[in-house]
Amino acid sequence: MRSSTYRLPTLMLIPVLSALQAGCDLGEQQRLALGTLERDRVALTATVDEVLVDLPVARGTKVVKGTVLARLDDRQQRAQVDRSKADVAKAEANLRELQNGPRAEEIAAARAQVAGAEAALREAAITYERNLELRKSNSVSQAEVDKTLALRDSAEASLDADQQNLDELLAGTRVEDIQQAEAELAAAKAELAYQQALLSDLTIAATRDGVLDNLPWNLGERVTAGSPVVILLAGSQPYVRVYVPEPFRVRINQGDSLTVQVDGLEQTFTGKVRWISSEPSFTPYYGLNESDRSRLVYVAEVELPASAADLPNGVPAQVLMP
Repeated sequence: MRSSTYRLPTLMLIPVLSALQAGCDLGEQQRLALGTLERDRVALTATVDEVLVDLPVARGTKVVKGTVLARLDDRQQRAQVDRSKADVAKAEANLRELQNGPRAEEIAAARAQVAGAEAALREAAITYERNLELRKSNSVSQAEVDKTLALRDSAEASLDADQQNLDELLAGTRVEDIQQAEAELAAAKAELAYQQALLSDLTIAATRDGVLDNLPWNLGERVTAGSPVVILLAGSQPYVRVYVPEPFRVRINQGDSLTVQVDGLEQTFTGKVRWISSEPSFTPYYGLNESDRSRLVYVAEVELPASAADLPNGVPAQVLMP
């Protein structure tokens, strides 16, 4: 019996080869983690409600840390700072006065006041004693005696008050008064620092090197507190934010080097994994069956080398899975 070899017609081979090629392409696609080029977005917000008066830098400009990007009206805040400075000066003067104690002139004046009160008391006492003797002979009325007695007691009380004032001056400032003045000065300085911080916040500067991406407010608009005034794309080169398929998660760790392909470029880049999520996206893993589990993805960030510094944000990119 003669054996024969069966050959497929040429037209029938084409679909088979196409299917095999499609299977290979599908396998390659499954090894790619898709994503886009990104940079860290830094939102610089307003701390108070004020009018936007200056935007010195245009969108898309590369800036360095410290570059002034926007200014808000600071007239009202400058007045508040001046008021706080005056409060600090007043508190400092009060503390110095307490620390230095009473002046010699104040003590001399207090001594003279005590001497005058002593003289007044002696005169009032003599008058009372004389009227008391005259009352025995009915030369003065009892009412006159009572009046001079009240005058004597009043003079005695005035002398006690003046003497206590002199003793207080001679004893100097109490420690408690100095401590209270020091606390008032510290509070005034803290308030000044707070107001100066608010003033500096009205001049918005870049906190990192990067590119000025967006200015949500126009000149002359009153910016609301807490809203972004400047959007900055930070970093000298972008990174790729990709979604790693679940079957490849165990093969990727922070610090691994991976091949990155950017749409529109023939060359590839070697990127380093700077972060990968430990939590899957979408449905929790414990709620999935075995077939669905492979559809989970993990967000990862792959940092590109310095040669990719000029690449723009938002361009699609792919990372080849190990």
